Amino acid sequence: MPRGKVTSKSSGKPARQLLFSEALRQQKHPPAKDPPPHPHTTTGNMAEGSQGASMDRILQEISAVGRKLEGMDSAMVALTAETRSMRLERAGFQSQISGLDQRVTTVETQVASWTDSGQELMHLRSKLTDLEDRSRRNNICLLGFPEGIEGTDLLSYLRDILPKLTDMKH
Repeated sequence: MPRGKVTSKSSGKPARQLLFSEALRQQKHPPAKDPPPHPHTTTGNMAEGSQGASMDRILQEISAVGRKLEGMDSAMVALTAETRSMRLERAGFQSQISGLDQRVTTVETQVASWTDSGQELMHLRSKLTDLEDRSRRNNICLLGFPEGIEGTDLLSYLRDILPKLTDMKH
């Protein structure tokens, strides 16, 4: 039951609806009125007539307030439904945002690993260049000799060939 509604124990209807219903019933079936006063009556009867008119006016105002309250009740029901709808939408948006957050975290992790890999690649290229340069410095190129002629033992080949080339004897 919505908060703020007071109900009658006998009917289960909200108290303001009971008041409204009672006011309407009295308005539809007003109490039997006395016949109009005779012009020669006393002022006491006129006071009673003015009280009846003021009671009618009060009942009309109560009836108008009741109609306004019913309109407010229907507006509250509509607002409650709209609020529920917005809550459901918000929950859907939150789950979508959560999924997107997970995807962004995954992408950030991959990008960080690529950055680390890129730095490692640059370091390895630097090392490779350094090793290639060092190996070229220690190489001796002998022009005019075919590649691989020395066989498996370069030192013994050079001991044999160099004296022949320079006309030196051992």
